[in-house]
Amino acid sequence: MFKKLGPGVLVAAAFIGPGTVTACTLAGVNFGFSLLWAMLLSIIATYILQEMSARLGIVTQKGLADVIKQELHNPLIRNSVIVLIFSAIIIGNASYEAGNIGGATLGMEALFGMEYGHLYPFILGSLAFLLLYLGSYKALEKVFIVLVLIMSLSFVMTAILTKPYMWELLKGLLIPTVPEKGILTIIALVGTTVVPYNLFLHAALVSEKWKSKDDLKLAKRDTLVSIILGGLVSISIIISAAAINSSEVNNVIDMAKALEPLYGSAALYFLGIGMCAAGITSAITAPLAAAYVANSCFGWNAEFKDAKFRIIWMIILGLGVFFLSFGIKPIEIIKFAQITNGLLLPVIAVFLLWVVNRAGVMEKYKNTMLQNVFGGLIILLSVLLGAKSILTVLGVL
Repeated sequence: MFKKLGPGVLVAAAFIGPGTVTACTLAGVNFGFSLLWAMLLSIIATYILQEMSARLGIVTQKGLADVIKQELHNPLIRNSVIVLIFSAIIIGNASYEAGNIGGATLGMEALFGMEYGHLYPFILGSLAFLLLYLGSYKALEKVFIVLVLIMSLSFVMTAILTKPYMWELLKGLLIPTVPEKGILTIIALVGTTVVPYNLFLHAALVSEKWKSKDDLKLAKRDTLVSIILGGLVSISIIISAAAINSSEVNNVIDMAKALEPLYGSAALYFLGIGMCAAGITSAITAPLAAAYVANSCFGWNAEFKDAKFRIIWMIILGLGVFFLSFGIKPIEIIKFAQITNGLLLPVIAVFLLWVVNRAGVMEKYKNTMLQNVFGGLIILLSVLLGAKSILTVLGVL
């Protein structure tokens, strides 16, 4: 099964970054199991959108931005959409790259101590650089399968250590409730799982691996298994964090330290390894996604090792290490990234739903009525949550 996994693993690795780990930790610490349903909903929404994206990539053998450009005939609308996509993905990914490397740094500090903490960002940045520069897509795929499996085992083992009460767990998973002050955490859980840049990344990656429409079943299974694995990680983090009575927990390493007296040093090491894997995988996929988006937006048709492609991911990776290493906190840029991502998800979801319903693009592989109903509900949800997150960032709520 694992030999047949492909691009979906990179998508799962992309959404299980330090931001997701932190959001899940805070959800568990502050609300116990009561927001597990929001994570389950996010996983289902992610699968539905990513399956559409993968299907589009295989049928057209093009990236999502390429197809949107092809189908938008009005130059003003086409150029406006491309500028929105490009600015949101590039600026957003550059901003969040520092957080990805910072998350992996936290994991290394848990495993190896603080003594050489100032060197960890450079070590991790160099590792990400070497994997992207020297590796091929196939090599990266294998690395990611290993890292995602390590990450999954690490967080799942931590959850098992806490011995959760199964009835309460199932109730939280299947019965939606919105606790007081829980709406922002729900937005964070959905926002860190349903990631706009993954829709571009997935459509581009499937065409690297699969060239025939006969491979659609393989792509569907790959997406399902990978998203379930990613969702299992998120749910395991919430379960682990729910075991903590203290509210003085701001990230996964705080959670590890709080769990250590109860469950021994195993919790610290499991969570340290998981956080390190989550940070490294996201630190690679964010620059990679930005390069694929630029490739589509500008119509370069560049290969994985072409100079133009490499320059984009080098800029994103370099900015991430720079921001983190010199203590620069690009708060305003991150706020802009949150606003643009809040705007981008419903816009991209609308365009994705539109193009996968066009017979001229998808032939007989266009959406079914049921897929359209689910897609419409996801768009409605993303509009509501996107508006809420933008207003929150602007201080209106």
